[in-house]
Amino acid sequence: MKIAEALEIFSQTDPGMVRSHNEDSVACEPACGLVVLADGMGGYNAGEVASGIAVSVVVTEVSHRLLNSSPVDRVEDSGEELGVSLLRDNIQKANASIFHAAQSQPQYAGMGTTIVSGLFYDNRVAVGHVGDSRMYRLRGEVLETITHDHSLLQEQLDSGMISVEDARLSKNKNLVTRAVGIDADVDSEIHVHDVLVGDIYLLCSDGLNDMVEDDDIQSTLYALQSNLPLAASQLIQMANDNGGRDNISVILIKVKGKFSVPRGWLAKLLNWFEK
Repeated sequence: MKIAEALEIFSQTDPGMVRSHNEDSVACEPACGLVVLADGMGGYNAGEVASGIAVSVVVTEVSHRLLNSSPVDRVEDSGEELGVSLLRDNIQKANASIFHAAQSQPQYAGMGTTIVSGLFYDNRVAVGHVGDSRMYRLRGEVLETITHDHSLLQEQLDSGMISVEDARLSKNKNLVTRAVGIDADVDSEIHVHDVLVGDIYLLCSDGLNDMVEDDDIQSTLYALQSNLPLAASQLIQMANDNGGRDNISVILIKVKGKFSVPRGWLAKLLNWFEK
């Protein structure tokens, strides 16, 4: 099954109840199974600029490269799959673009952004992220966070300095330890996960998970998995009902069928003619 037919994708973003403008950016490219979400930071509209650059660079560069290549192709120098390499390389390219803009234009000084991206291919998803924007997976009734926040709060949790209960009340929720565009180089985290038919994936900015408990996210996704637009609207409404202190963005992906990559020269030729 073609990737665009195997995945149902829906995205929505909202400024929330407190912020005057929206510094989040989201984009989806169903034809190549790519989804990207970024949560910008910086004064005036700089955060909006940073998140916009990050999403634009990753979507444009990855989708262009995959027009004539397969994500399962191996990169000559490293031997890793092209899909993984494209996420890493283009998060770094976005980092360079944002860093250069911040250095050369005073109004953008200090701007940066988180990013979380997913590239679905060959019954798997490559996930690349920097910062505290997240990807969740609902499989059956079990909701799991499959990204690991790059934040001071997460480091405190990992080291045992604070408990999960204390973390819910922490004042340090928005202190990220990595962001795109702050330094000349960025260390993105990339992992590949197997995908099953029926899985629901959620990408979100911290405006959702800071305001809505994971148990409530789980119950909403489970109850509304047959209607992604309604599920997205309900998640955003819940965040706003709980205060909506930040911008809220979600991308939902439902896996409707298998999407293995054709192998062998004949299969690839037939697949090329079907495009």
